[in-house]
Amino acid sequence: MMMSLFSVFDPSSSIFSLSVNWVSMMFGWFFIPMLYWILPSRSLVLLCSLFGFLEKEFKVLLGMSNINGMILIFISLFLMIMFNNSLGLFPYMFTSTSHLMITLSLAFPLWFSFMIFGWANKAMMMFAHLVPVGTPSVLMSFMVCIESISNFIRPLTLSVRLAANMIAGHLLLSLVGNQGSNLGLLMLLLLMFGQTLLMMLESAVSFIQSYVFVVLGSLYSGEVY
Repeated sequence: MMMSLFSVFDPSSSIFSLSVNWVSMMFGWFFIPMLYWILPSRSLVLLCSLFGFLEKEFKVLLGMSNINGMILIFISLFLMIMFNNSLGLFPYMFTSTSHLMITLSLAFPLWFSFMIFGWANKAMMMFAHLVPVGTPSVLMSFMVCIESISNFIRPLTLSVRLAANMIAGHLLLSLVGNQGSNLGLLMLLLLMFGQTLLMMLESAVSFIQSYVFVVLGSLYSGEVY
């Protein structure tokens, strides 16, 4: 039972012994034709409004440390994660962001580049971040250890948070949906209503988790710029 339940997260589809499930990460290009950017449409207005909202948020988070292209990086990362999160809500579609291989490959280079830049250019500020303001002298060495550990596990917490939320929601939908064949008409209608609510919740989670991912990444970058 558990093997069949978790099999939806396995990259099992293959052609000539090559996994093709990861190709789903490139499906977004097919939804952005050239006319999408030329002709004004409701989708374009909605996307521009989303870009404006994210730009304002990142300007506040990055503050004076904002450099050219930094906001564009975070907006692009947000759209990529949100698209892959939402793609997994469709039947028989592979959810790439439910795998640590994908989430960690997004979080680790982001965190590692910030660390390299910070220690190479602002070493004293990086050392200052290891001791919070107002820490007693007796606890300074202990706080350095705690802050160092919390700093090193940041990419892991970013990737695990995203993957775990995607897995939990999809497993809940699978568990509830598998009970439909054993229920009567009235309970089946209630099940369909519950599944609709869960689908709306997962749609919101797909947006929220991508937003949380990029916001935390921007906060980490604000410590080194």
